[in-house]
Amino acid sequence: MSQQTSFKSELGLFDGTMIVAGSMIGSGIFIVSADITRYVGSAGWLIAVWVITGFMTLAAALSYGELSGMFPKAGGQYVYLKEAYNPLLGFLYGWSFFSVIQTATIAAVGVAFSKFLAYLIPELGNDYFLFDIGIIKIYSGQLVAIAIICLLSYINSKGVKEGKLIQTVFTSAKLLALFGLIIFGFLLAKQSFWEQNWATGFTPVQNLGQKDEVGLVSPLASWTSISGAALMGAIAAAMVGSIFSSDAWNSVTFIAGEMKNPKRNIGLSLFLGTLIVTVIYVAANLMYLNVLPLQELAFPTDDRVAVAAANKIFPAFGTTLIALLIMVSTFGCNNGLILAGARVYYTMAKDGLFFKKVGELNKNGVPQFALWIQCIIASAWSLSGRYGQLLDMISFVVVLFYILTIVGIFILRKKMPDAERPYRAFGYPVLPILYILMGSAFCILLIIYKPEFTWPGLIIVLLGVPLFYLANARKTSQ
Repeated sequence: MSQQTSFKSELGLFDGTMIVAGSMIGSGIFIVSADITRYVGSAGWLIAVWVITGFMTLAAALSYGELSGMFPKAGGQYVYLKEAYNPLLGFLYGWSFFSVIQTATIAAVGVAFSKFLAYLIPELGNDYFLFDIGIIKIYSGQLVAIAIICLLSYINSKGVKEGKLIQTVFTSAKLLALFGLIIFGFLLAKQSFWEQNWATGFTPVQNLGQKDEVGLVSPLASWTSISGAALMGAIAAAMVGSIFSSDAWNSVTFIAGEMKNPKRNIGLSLFLGTLIVTVIYVAANLMYLNVLPLQELAFPTDDRVAVAAANKIFPAFGTTLIALLIMVSTFGCNNGLILAGARVYYTMAKDGLFFKKVGELNKNGVPQFALWIQCIIASAWSLSGRYGQLLDMISFVVVLFYILTIVGIFILRKKMPDAERPYRAFGYPVLPILYILMGSAFCILLIIYKPEFTWPGLIIVLLGVPLFYLANARKTSQ
């Protein structure tokens, strides 16, 4: 097969923005607000969690603009960490990205697609058992997820234009649908719970966590007074869901080699994409507070907040509407994740830290082998059923790498003072420092209050240390 030696620059500012927004919006916004409400127990803190997460995401995106202008090439965060620190830290990020961060996210989003497809075709859902192969049980929903991952990997192997088309169509559709749902939630709901919910302010409802028909108990059920430490712990635990829902905003940095005028357009894409999603996420939660009482927001069936809300707005077809919206959303989200992720492994292979074939482009100018090896690992996670737990555990590591990358801006200003910086970090040094402080507080609070969300992720990262030295030894011997 003939090969290209360089990427094709075919993505503009609009395409980059669609990749950022499309990769961020998957299934999280339709589900995680239930868990957040159970943790924080009031309307005020529910919105505060999303605002804090949105502010952190925007601050990080604005800071990454400087790095994307300095290093406008494929690989994104892997390249930034390698340049600011050393190849080992870059590799540890790339290893974590390949082994869990990106591949398990792709699996989770694929299974979310099949979960909501089951509303329309129950035989294709995650509860429809097919057979037992001893180690694991196979459900039809897992096979649907794998089929979606394989289909999108194949489409993206045909060229970046094909991936761009899917991203634009599906992201535009879900943005319009989400805006429509939010507006109708304020206009068509027969009963508003706005005043009732906001009466809770920033004081957790004492009886919110009492057991209901689904048998769930809020961590705040026993609160009789709010201590600062308990509140911070609850917010940190709640933010695991909002941060997962807001992650993958940096996807556009991985495809810098295919962006037109990357020194300008990557930074703008990061800002515009994260701003759009932050506004949608906060507005969606305000809509939930309008159409659902707090108890129902905290304990919808299977945590499907959006389904509960849509049934209040459109009683005749709310469930079907949300099922279709989530299918569109997750399909577009996975396209962005699959398209962008493969470029990281490609760049690692070019540095001699991954399989050599991963660093090759096919005749369409895309890293085909990287796409398929990513597809295999993501499919394996889909079968394992463990991706959800791993994503909870990796939230700590994801934020830790973001912090290290933003600290890298300060390092590079000293290390490379004369380097070209077409775009300087907005609000430097205040905004980057704020993100570092907020991200550090989040990580420290998780270590204290949710250690089960921290040490497994660190173990996964540290497993990359011997792999790095093995890869270097192999490279030296060649």
